[in-house]
Amino acid sequence: MHITTYKYFLTVLSLIVFSSVFSQHQVGHFNATYQDPSRGNRNIETEVYYPATTAGDNTPMASGQFPVIVFGHGFVMVWSAYQNLWEEFVPNGYIMVFPRTEGSLISTDHQEFGWDLQFLVNKIQQEGANNPASPIYNGVANNTALMGHSMGGGASFLAADSLCTNGNTNLKTLIGLAPAESSTNGVSSINSALSVTVPSLVLSGSQDGVTPPNDHHIPMYDSLASSCKTFISIIGGAHCYFANSNFNCDFGESTASSGISITRQEQHAVTFDFVNLWLDYTLKDSCDAFTAFQDSLTSSNRITHNQACSLNPIASISESGGVLTSSQTGVGYQWYLDNTIIAGANAASYTPTIGGYYTVQVLFASGCPTISAPYLYSLASLPEQSSFENQISLYPNATSGKFTLQLNQVYADISVKIQTLEAKTLFAKNYKSVSSIPLELEGISVAYLLAVSNSKGESATFRVFKK
Repeated sequence: MHITTYKYFLTVLSLIVFSSVFSQHQVGHFNATYQDPSRGNRNIETEVYYPATTAGDNTPMASGQFPVIVFGHGFVMVWSAYQNLWEEFVPNGYIMVFPRTEGSLISTDHQEFGWDLQFLVNKIQQEGANNPASPIYNGVANNTALMGHSMGGGASFLAADSLCTNGNTNLKTLIGLAPAESSTNGVSSINSALSVTVPSLVLSGSQDGVTPPNDHHIPMYDSLASSCKTFISIIGGAHCYFANSNFNCDFGESTASSGISITRQEQHAVTFDFVNLWLDYTLKDSCDAFTAFQDSLTSSNRITHNQACSLNPIASISESGGVLTSSQTGVGYQWYLDNTIIAGANAASYTPTIGGYYTVQVLFASGCPTISAPYLYSLASLPEQSSFENQISLYPNATSGKFTLQLNQVYADISVKIQTLEAKTLFAKNYKSVSSIPLELEGISVAYLLAVSNSKGESATFRVFKK
């Protein structure tokens, strides 16, 4: 199988696995009006969708605690235009919160909308912890995402700016769907991005004429201060296709965008594929989800992307005085020899007793590990070779598969055996009147044992390394 095809297969499989694991809940719903005392008890009418045992209004919440997504709607768009989102994410174990404020065609205040989103990030935590009458009581996890579309995407940047600046620990990620630069009342989403330090994801339709990517999405992405940020451009994608069909948005796009080459359903599918994995990583601490997300970035033919992400430092191994040491300091370590775990080797350094390819896995505080490149430890410490062994050479070693056993003289009888490091015999054969023997490794390990013996009872064992 071609490697690109293979990676794509693994990516699709990962998506299926994650979907099957997390898609298990019904969608519950309630409406509430919250008051923000810091703004004169401003009323914030809010729609809340949550994982439930039974679908419907005010139904019992599913067992467990669930991360929160606070979502900002687009300009003159209603929360119900995003039914596609809550029907996707809530069954996967997320609470979705939609403020209904700032929906006027005539007067919309982006800053107030940003404050509404900021307020709800904290209010939903309080609701889950302190209100026994609420359907989500005791069901709210500490991890929260800010997400928004168009105007709501820009307002999410404003909210994230304030939360990051004030040291909020619940906010774990920012996700913008075609986010619009909000520049009313002296604020700017592009400027706010300079203070946003949480992992961030921006999705853009390449054919968006409502908020052209070069004027909106890309400057906002470029300004983000996050140590891990990703920009995804959906090839042929639109501005309004992140939501369900909506007259106001669709009418605006019909006058502004051109060259849209995918369907709304196709854009939904691309969005879900990437956002689900990103949410599972940032809100559920799934390192496997992040790996699948990265694989999908490189294998998908539906997007182009840009990324600046340094979640974990790159690990390497150094050697001094026969001791191997990890180049990076982590909260945990695990050493391997030839891809096999070394029991009890859990310190930053390890002293090998045999030669081979060593790797170290370093666990960081982020919860995700990184593994070093293999380090070939010399066999110089092994006992002095016998005279028979001294006459034998292997080349090349390491090999891509084919190599030669050179005997340096003609032997009447020679036996050759190739085994894995777990002592599984892969090849055994007797040879007559030979001075060199062509051989080939067909397994997938990085190291093998080759045993040679002659009719005099002399024998030698070598370690053969495969590239």
